[in-house]
Amino acid sequence: MKTDREGGVAKTVTRSTCCYCGVGCGVLIESENGRITGIEGDPEHPANFGRLCTKGRSLPATAASVAGRALRPEIRLTREAPREAAEWSHALDHVAARFAKVIERDGPDAVAFYISGQLLTEDYYVFNKLAKGLIRTNNIDTNSRLCMSSAVTAYKKAFGADGPPTCYEDLELARTVLFAGSNMPYAHPVLFRRLEEAKAKDPSIRWIVVDPRRTDVAALADLHLAIEPGTDVALFNGMLHHMIWEGAVDPAFIAAHTNGFEALKALVRGYTPSIAADICGIAEADLLQAAQWFAASPASLSLYCMGLNQSSHGTDKNLALINLHLATGQIGKPGAGPFSLTGQPNAMGGREVGGMATMLAAHRDIGNAEHRAQVEALWGVSGLSARPGLPAVEMFDALAEGKIKAIWIACANPVHSMPDIERVRKALSKAEFVVVQEAFTQTDTVPYADVLLPASSWGEKSGTVTNSERRISRVRAAVEAPGEARPDWWIANEIARRLETRLTGGQARADRPTLFPFASPRDVFDEHRALTVGRDLDIGALSYPRLEADGPQQWPYASDAATGTARRYTDGVFATADGRACFHATAYRGVAEPADARYPFRLLTGRLRDQWHGMSRSGRTGASFNHAPEATLSMRREDAARRGVKDGDLVTVTSRRGRLVLPVETTDDVPSGTVFAAMHWSGQFLASGGINEATIGAVDPDSKQPELKHAAVRVEGAKLPWRLVAAKRGDVLALREAVQPLLAARRYASIRVEGDDLVVVSAADVDADAQWTERLHDALGLARGDELLEYRDARRGRAQRVAWNGELVDGFLVTGDTSPAGALIEQIRTASPWEGPRHAIVLLGGDSPARSLAPRVRVLCNCKQVTQPQIEQAIANGAGLDALKSTLGCGTVCGSCVPEIKRLLTATTPA
Repeated sequence: MKTDREGGVAKTVTRSTCCYCGVGCGVLIESENGRITGIEGDPEHPANFGRLCTKGRSLPATAASVAGRALRPEIRLTREAPREAAEWSHALDHVAARFAKVIERDGPDAVAFYISGQLLTEDYYVFNKLAKGLIRTNNIDTNSRLCMSSAVTAYKKAFGADGPPTCYEDLELARTVLFAGSNMPYAHPVLFRRLEEAKAKDPSIRWIVVDPRRTDVAALADLHLAIEPGTDVALFNGMLHHMIWEGAVDPAFIAAHTNGFEALKALVRGYTPSIAADICGIAEADLLQAAQWFAASPASLSLYCMGLNQSSHGTDKNLALINLHLATGQIGKPGAGPFSLTGQPNAMGGREVGGMATMLAAHRDIGNAEHRAQVEALWGVSGLSARPGLPAVEMFDALAEGKIKAIWIACANPVHSMPDIERVRKALSKAEFVVVQEAFTQTDTVPYADVLLPASSWGEKSGTVTNSERRISRVRAAVEAPGEARPDWWIANEIARRLETRLTGGQARADRPTLFPFASPRDVFDEHRALTVGRDLDIGALSYPRLEADGPQQWPYASDAATGTARRYTDGVFATADGRACFHATAYRGVAEPADARYPFRLLTGRLRDQWHGMSRSGRTGASFNHAPEATLSMRREDAARRGVKDGDLVTVTSRRGRLVLPVETTDDVPSGTVFAAMHWSGQFLASGGINEATIGAVDPDSKQPELKHAAVRVEGAKLPWRLVAAKRGDVLALREAVQPLLAARRYASIRVEGDDLVVVSAADVDADAQWTERLHDALGLARGDELLEYRDARRGRAQRVAWNGELVDGFLVTGDTSPAGALIEQIRTASPWEGPRHAIVLLGGDSPARSLAPRVRVLCNCKQVTQPQIEQAIANGAGLDALKSTLGCGTVCGSCVPEIKRLLTATTPA
């Protein structure tokens, strides 16, 4: 941390990490007098060397206001009563007392913890010790179950241990890169920059992309395998069949370093390239090409993410891909290996401390008596539970069934992120006691909290995180948390101490007065690293002083090592009992929910470029909406035309579990019979909880990861004749907070953010609701009296209100015919004084019953605020990528827009 003073203002730069994806970028946080004011990438951090994506660069804006932050503990004594502010001591005592009551009455497995891959390792560790070491329940799981558990399970099955065998240096050294189920320019943009630069230097590097959609990375690929959703196992088995047939495998590596090849060979004999290609819906020649490139390459690297993991057959998909690496010897050498790209910033750290229902600390197994004994000895306890806990989906099912009575949710939003979220709502409604530990108050889960514990957030916390390449970095606080918010580890530690007293009757052991002696994150880290000694993830050499002195380090890093290990299995010795990797015969088992006559569309879900998860943080800044301003359903143009649907029309998306209404966005990037929706939108912005209203709760039998990517749905035009559009300039966070509680009362309602000072609300329903309209009017703070111009036409069912601030339009609300909305929004956007008599404004628009809002000009480059029309015009005038960068500035800062610019360059013919 470095502090300078200029003119009485303390300017501080704090070295820390980004809190978004698993890339683990180092950042330099700039702050002045206790406020975060800026950010830069840390040029010394080996994950990003100073680069940041558009999400990372916008982090200071997300911390600029305390609106929507949880600032003090709140408690409600009955479900019917509102929560009321409480002192920390009372809140901590209350949670400990309620948990103790349930444990003493119903046993330790009647309570559960649902935590998060966004917690720091130290937070995770205290929660894990609280659940498993004190309460003696393994009912502690994490939203990483929805993210990485299939990758974890496959690594353990194939190699004997969790953890990618690769490192970021392999991105530059790979000669063939296979992307499987990863839209890397959106999900891991900083790493994608490194791949782009490597390919620019050497165009002979080949990219193969496996994805049903034509994503940005697919559009740039040398070969795009647009497979039918969920058919990855058939593809990889077909590729392996061809490799074996052509003698393109590595028999020496197979014989010396693996087991199980003959059984796999027998299985894939039935997956001829012709059969596999037919299952996948691709050309046989493309499958053969992919197999040849992968096998013949000096270094083949596979990069995969949620497209493989979030599946009821996710472990099989991972194993089938790993089989290709083992069969060809593409592992343990520079530029080669199966690289699972972690979704959350510290999903890896959570796995290290055993913070999931199916594992113990330091990659130990719950069912292994020796492993339990090791942890018992290190913790000074006895009687750890040998029964695996309930993973996420089963945990909430047990809550709904009354088997779990109390649940503590920290830094997670299951009412948005879990599949089939109506089932999660019912579970939380039935729960006897719900604790939510959260930094933000507007998440869909907070309303279910009997106790709300305010947690510190990015820029306010200290500890460590582990990124996708097993690199541990320090996280440092740049400012104090607002209000009474406290660090997550501290909250868990304080309640654990109180619960320990209650469960032991106040009888502390003389040799160890408490299981929770931690006074700082450093104390927690030191105990964590002691548990890793001798394990595959040994970090015995690491400490806070070592990380301070030497910077981020990779594990394993044993006490006798000179440095951490960048690349694993370089000697061909794996972490299994006999040192050999294991092939697994993986049959293609179809999909969890095939499309049929009633539900003919296959629903895909995925990410947006500038948003993160449920947008509780990224949605706090208007710039994050410039690229994608509202929730939509992407549908192939021909499919939409056959159903008489056009861009902007509202449709109802229905599955066997639930439904929601969304506007259509037609595209050529999804195949016929397939629709796509982004996973970020929730009840913060919609009348529904988002696309997980429709997803399926089926889980992988091995990893217990749910099927969040694919579901069968039908899509029908929404018959909602009553329409409303309203807008107001002002504090976006405050306006959203006021409007959000009203959304669920409409069949369709959506909040759209326009920059940093304008909120637009659109709604549709079967009938008008005058009372709801008035509540919306008041929530937006539209002026009354002389500052409000009203027009009503009862015969035509039309009403219009325009609020003024001097000669500027400050807001409006129109119902019935909403066609004037576009011109009114533009009037507010441009802040242009209204010319002429005010009453003339009611003549804007026409008689069209359109839903449409004025389509905001899409900002393609957020860093330089360059719009898509500007780029298209420059391309039409003959500009290439270098000219676009030099004249418009797009792509010159974070580079997140470059893949899309390249797509436009390919699609646009110069004049």
